[in-house]
Amino acid sequence: MSTVEPYDAVDVIRAKRDGGAVPEPALRWMVDAYTRGYVSDAQMASFAMAIFQRGMEREEIRVLTDAMIASGERMSFAALGKKTVDKHSTGGVGDKITLPLAPLVAAFGVAVPQLSGRGLGHTGGTLDKLESIPGWRAALSNEEMFAQMQGDVGAVICAAGSGLAPADKKLYALRDVTGTVEAIPLIASSIMSKKIAEGTDALVLDVKFGSGAFMQDIDRARELARTMVALGTDSGVATTALLTDMNVPLGFAIGNANEVRESVEILAGAGPADVRELTIALAREMLALAGQPDADVEAALDDGRAMDQWKAMIRAQDGDPDAALPVARETHVVTAPADGVISRMDALPFGIAAWRLGAGRARAEDPVIFEAGIDLHAKPGDRVVAGQPLFTLSAADEARFPRAIEALEGAWEIGADAPARGPIVRERITA
Repeated sequence: MSTVEPYDAVDVIRAKRDGGAVPEPALRWMVDAYTRGYVSDAQMASFAMAIFQRGMEREEIRVLTDAMIASGERMSFAALGKKTVDKHSTGGVGDKITLPLAPLVAAFGVAVPQLSGRGLGHTGGTLDKLESIPGWRAALSNEEMFAQMQGDVGAVICAAGSGLAPADKKLYALRDVTGTVEAIPLIASSIMSKKIAEGTDALVLDVKFGSGAFMQDIDRARELARTMVALGTDSGVATTALLTDMNVPLGFAIGNANEVRESVEILAGAGPADVRELTIALAREMLALAGQPDADVEAALDDGRAMDQWKAMIRAQDGDPDAALPVARETHVVTAPADGVISRMDALPFGIAAWRLGAGRARAEDPVIFEAGIDLHAKPGDRVVAGQPLFTLSAADEARFPRAIEALEGAWEIGADAPARGPIVRERITA
């Protein structure tokens, strides 16, 4: 016996196309019907474009997010007996912060369930970086994940299970090929449906703006941050956001294995100042939400506690934290053409160049080359002399260098004066 559907996809699409708010029952039906295959990809693509062009009211975004959560399972960490705090970054160039951050926060007895993803395009994936460590595995069962957080390790970075927000998985893939990735209601509901379904007590959002971020404009980044903080708060998850600058690559390493090396430097109490600054800022935010506003996170980096947690976390997932990381067979050094000060270094072209070298993927099924990437030797504000190395490109095949170098044309400048640079954290957003 056939079942009569209560709504028609075309009516839902028209309502949003014409600028109206979609009623809650119809919106919930649209998500459910798409998840089970009744609503087609073509119809959902049309609906996503209508949202992109017309936007959504706050209540609509809340309903969309809740419907996506309801499409799958919800996890709970209540049985752990300790606070859980997660972090999500909207992605950028050289953004390896999750790697030192998770063990740093876990060093204070807080559980960190960091369900992460893989890179696509110019933004790197946390799992890709960690898989450059020999033996390390991203796929954990729920039982393994719980055991790792409950014990002395405390932190886990792993792939999200297929049961969390399956509606988002289908819609995310569709957005990627239909030009609707940047729609704030769709970004917010995608991120928050997974994070709320995950079951964490608290969440800190690192919302990036600038040339290397999805939100290049700070006002749009602020709108996205406020939308996500409201969604988390409405769902009972203590949520705050930091707006952070992604106009310049973060740190000196852009890639996979080289970003792991740089993360280990941070855990050893050293490393680039901007990576350390952001790691500390996010750790303080996470620990404040976990009830430890006065935690001395700098001390935990400098005295080895965070490093001990890192090694335990890597070993718990069958990785060898002391093993040698992959090194590229081919390198190409770009040198300064003149004396002066680096006055500009746009993040996006460096992300694209690293991607072309093999550090990222064009399609979800593509492999990444762990040793491929870019190592910067100087950044904006640094004085250089003619012939001095500015950055080194690494690849498995020298045939990849020309297109990577092409991506970097006009991406950096040497001038007479140092550029004005503000703090990496620009704003803190709360409910």
